[in-house]
Amino acid sequence: MIEIVLTEGDREQIESLGISVEEIRRQLDLFRTPPPGARLVRCCRVDDGVRVLQEDELPLLLDAWNEAARAGRFTKFVPASGAASRMFQSLSAFLDGPLGSLEELAAAGSAEARDVALFRDQLLRFAFSVPGSVDASSDPSAVRALVRAVLGPEGLGFAEKPKGLIPFHRTPDGGRTPFEEHLIEGARTVRDGDGRCRIHFTVSPEFDRDFRALLESRRAPLERSYGARLDVSFSVQHPSTDTIAVDLQNRPFRLDDGSLLFRPGGHGALLRNLAELRADLLYVKNIDNVVPESRLEVVVLWKKLLGGLLVSLERRALNLSRALEAPGCPGSVLDDAVRFLRSSFGVPVPATDSLEGLCRTLKRRLERPIRVCGVVRDQGEPGGGPFWVEGPDGEITAQIVESSQVDVSDPSQRKIWSSPTHFNPVDLVLSLRDQTGRPYDLDRFVDPSTVFISKRSRDGRDLKALELPGLWNGAMASWNTVFVEVPGETFAPVKTVLDLLRPEHQP
Repeated sequence: MIEIVLTEGDREQIESLGISVEEIRRQLDLFRTPPPGARLVRCCRVDDGVRVLQEDELPLLLDAWNEAARAGRFTKFVPASGAASRMFQSLSAFLDGPLGSLEELAAAGSAEARDVALFRDQLLRFAFSVPGSVDASSDPSAVRALVRAVLGPEGLGFAEKPKGLIPFHRTPDGGRTPFEEHLIEGARTVRDGDGRCRIHFTVSPEFDRDFRALLESRRAPLERSYGARLDVSFSVQHPSTDTIAVDLQNRPFRLDDGSLLFRPGGHGALLRNLAELRADLLYVKNIDNVVPESRLEVVVLWKKLLGGLLVSLERRALNLSRALEAPGCPGSVLDDAVRFLRSSFGVPVPATDSLEGLCRTLKRRLERPIRVCGVVRDQGEPGGGPFWVEGPDGEITAQIVESSQVDVSDPSQRKIWSSPTHFNPVDLVLSLRDQTGRPYDLDRFVDPSTVFISKRSRDGRDLKALELPGLWNGAMASWNTVFVEVPGETFAPVKTVLDLLRPEHQP
């Protein structure tokens, strides 16, 4: 094994980011000896890990949500730093591809040409206007001019903008961005008794000013429309959550000036931003999963139901935890705690040598952050889903798993992975405070073995990058988790610009 020697300059660079040298050595060890992937046991299905809410439950859950919302317990958290480059990937690839008419290129099998043709033909259905007098004809030079006007800095500049600032939906006064749609959704779901709506966005530093400017331009009309007071905050990913890159021999990757290359640690890095909010109950949702206001009612209803379920689960866990503290805790309390953990979170009855040991074990299992995850019927979308997973200690728990965590070369794992019934749309509600009201130390509940190593390149050289345990994957692996089936209408992601032509994004 090659011994990695860090220079004094390396140490200064590492410490300037707020990272310890010990953490860097731990990351380098992960490259040399990657941890095993998740061990799937089976898919979560209805009545085996996925809960379907019954009609008679709904009024009680709405009451629980309403009480918590009026008390100001809810905050909304939206990761919004992602660039829109992938959204326009096919258009960018078209510019880099061979010359020719769209018809010729499409006939030759170019998927990019087919996408650009559809984009051109449906241009008036998008919520943004292309600047200048761009000719949307079939002439090859005119088509390329159109695409450059959308992507390039001389036009709309969408290739470099964050997805949150791209107009998604047409309105009478122009186009509405997903950032604005989340403000509206927040005004309907996290408003407290005084009208205050706590909403937090994580953004990239170079676009922080743009988000703030859009907020100030839209704040007054939105507050008037919804009788709300928008309490919006922003944060950026901490440099201390960056990870070191290595070459293909697992040696630190160095830039031309000899310095180390660090890369963002993926969405798992946002666990720190989430924790620093010190929120009580927190909704988490992706920036691109929004619908026009005209289709918002079903989304709002299910946000309230998921929030109400979280409140009821938290209340039950808190009461049981307190009851287990009583001297001479009666067996009925132990039985109730066992039933609650098993029926709500799928936690098996722990094996202990004494009632005292059982009581301590049950308290430890109850005193964890809780997450309620909305899941939709599988639609073939790329991404993760709910599975029963066997941990390193043999414990089987309900987890959100993504493809990067699964060893699909193992036939048994590939079979389980390929037969899901539900999909994770990132529709979460989290309970973040313990029975004393203090925020949980969320780092305690991370599974550090769920890092992900990917192949990348920099300046024409290959490298390997390390992503931290995903925010809703390994970063929440030891949380008490409930999956709830929600209607497909609540899930409207925009992964490519052509997704905006789907009915759920049209007026």
